Amino acid sequence: MARSCTAAERIRVVPCSSVAVLLLLLGCSPETKAHGNQPANAAIGVADSATDEPSIVILGTSLTAGLGLDPDQSYPAVLQRIIDSAGYHYRVINAGVSGESSAGALQRIGWVLSKPPAVLIIETGANDGLRGQNTDSLRQNIVAIIDSARRLAPRAVVLLAGMETMPNLGPEYARKFHEVYPSLAASEHIPLIPFLLEGVAGVDSLNQNDGIHPNPVGARMVARNVWAVLQPILRRTP
Repeated sequence: MARSCTAAERIRVVPCSSVAVLLLLLGCSPETKAHGNQPANAAIGVADSATDEPSIVILGTSLTAGLGLDPDQSYPAVLQRIIDSAGYHYRVINAGVSGESSAGALQRIGWVLSKPPAVLIIETGANDGLRGQNTDSLRQNIVAIIDSARRLAPRAVVLLAGMETMPNLGPEYARKFHEVYPSLAASEHIPLIPFLLEGVAGVDSLNQNDGIHPNPVGARMVARNVWAVLQPILRRTP
């Protein structure tokens, strides 16, 4: 029987075993091969958009890519339906790549923003945590992504999605990792989704058989986590 997590091991009351396995599988997913800065993932349709509707680009990992789900079951696809039903006219673009680190996200941000979006949601860092990457490097990569967004898409609203790391690297590392997201959101003056998988991580009925990636029901909950922060932005955006 697995032991219980201690209070020192719990971050934001997310079960430590679930977060550890989550990050393990995220990091073991092979990074998508790319041609130049363009990911080979056919689901990433940033540059091929023929619509004049403003876009919402989600830069992310396998959680965003919808690993194990049909394309229309991923949380970006669910988010699109929520936006449509609310009467907003935006095209959600899934720019998720399985196994990608924050360094990888930084390398392809130029291509991802080749057509400037109205909103950029940054979901990265889970694989950095798995690999025990220095939290200062994680912070620097995310800042560089934000800086690139402000240079390449100066009118875009940037959102940051918070993530947690495994506790077996020690409570001090977990604390520093966790703190990257709220502190960056505050210093960069951007909205924060506190934890992308809030209410989903560690809940068997909301995840696939691997116990890691959200199933269709879990993906709908993740979409609602994003929508809670995104809706007020769309409401006040011309």
